[in-house]
Amino acid sequence: MALYVVGWSFVTFVKSPCNIEKTVSIYVRPGDDQAKVLKQVIQKGNIKNPKRLVFLLNRMKYSENIHPGRYDLKPGISSYHIARNLRTGRQTPVNLTFNNIRTVKELAGRLSKQLMVDSVSILNTFQASAWRDSMKLTEQNYMSIFIPNTYQIYWNTSSEKLLHQFIREYDKFWNDSRKAEAKQIGLSREEVSTLAAIVEEETKKADEMPKVAGLYLNRLHIDMPLQADPTVKFAVGDFTIKRILKVHTQISSPYNTYKNTGLPPGPIRIPSITAIDAVLQPTHHSYIYMCAKDDFSGYHAFATTYQQHQNNAIAYHQALNKSGIME
Repeated sequence: MALYVVGWSFVTFVKSPCNIEKTVSIYVRPGDDQAKVLKQVIQKGNIKNPKRLVFLLNRMKYSENIHPGRYDLKPGISSYHIARNLRTGRQTPVNLTFNNIRTVKELAGRLSKQLMVDSVSILNTFQASAWRDSMKLTEQNYMSIFIPNTYQIYWNTSSEKLLHQFIREYDKFWNDSRKAEAKQIGLSREEVSTLAAIVEEETKKADEMPKVAGLYLNRLHIDMPLQADPTVKFAVGDFTIKRILKVHTQISSPYNTYKNTGLPPGPIRIPSITAIDAVLQPTHHSYIYMCAKDDFSGYHAFATTYQQHQNNAIAYHQALNKSGIME
């Protein structure tokens, strides 16, 4: 009977809930010792009586088995489960999210803020030529493999494993349905991303993206220059330009779609899933011209003839002049 009571008391001692009121995250870095981890747990978890936790960590020889990672402490968790998770390296995945990214450098910076790995390591890994060559990608189009979304990944994931994760997600994203849609419009996966990047820079209105995509596909089909202002901004290296002038359209660059027909050699940004699907499922129409509406609503006025387009352009430029926007 005495042994039973002692056993029951021990279980109660180690498995009773801590006084954690809200979920907090503990980050264990390489080189952290038991004292440093324990201090973080006590402070973030606001644990008033850490004796049980200290006892368990010592009993489990945690100081000899420290695993870097992110560990969540949730309300109701016991000292036993805290110690066990730390001792076995049972991490909580990070919901890794990114969107609205233009460059791979910017992507590396955004990811490093959510993970243990630094941005330089991520950038070096992403820019390495070996993996690009193995996938038959180029320095201009390789960023098409990064699909903006939310991914569950461990906080201490290396840059190499991070890249492999993105490649796996890219392969899953390009399922049979999307491949069939790309084939139907006559574009490769990389070309779809290239056009989607232009569409997304042209309009932030999701409901207008399929219409804009349809216009550019119409131009491609008749070998007409895309004349996409965002590609000129990319060529110039300044996305803050509000008004494209003749001097801008004369720049010598494969990204200048005023001087070159067809698509540029790669995406001018990392396109969103919405923009990619807009290209894969474009609105079918006969428009080949568009101009920003003079109400600055963010939408465009579309036209099938150059005269209609000229009328729309005059109205827009008059609105620019009235607003004092010269460049």
